Amino acid sequence: MFQVAKYQTFSDKQIIFKEGSFGDWMYVVDNGNVEISRTVEGRKFIIANLKTGEIFGEVAYISKDARSATAISVCNTTVGMIDRTSFDHEFNMLSSDFQMVLKTMALRLRATTDDLIEVQKQLSK
Repeated sequence: MFQVAKYQTFSDKQIIFKEGSFGDWMYVVDNGNVEISRTVEGRKFIIANLKTGEIFGEVAYISKDARSATAISVCNTTVGMIDRTSFDHEFNMLSSDFQMVLKTMALRLRATTDDLIEVQKQLSK
C-alpha cells in the first residue's frame, strides 16, 4: 500500500506527536493502538482510538498545517512512518484537480473535528 520509510515502537502512553507540532510524517498503525486527542481549555477530548492498519497524521500532512491533535500509544505500539518524499511522489502523479479534492477533504475533516470538540465541550458542561 504505502512505502514505509521506517518503523518505530512506542511504549504505553508515549507521545507520538503533539497537537500544534509540525512534521513530515504520516503514520500507519502496524500493531497496537493509538489514541488521538485534543486538549481544549485544559480538558482532554478523545477523538479516536486507532487499531492496526489505520492511518493517522494525514490531515496535517496533506494540508501542511500544524497537527490538529495529539497521538499517544495506548500500549506497546509499532507504527510505520511514511515520509513526505515517498508520499509526494505518489501525490504529485495525481491531477491538480484531484489533489485539490484531497486537500479540501483534509481541511473539511479538520473543521469537522473542531466542531466535534465544541459539541463535546457543550455536552460535558
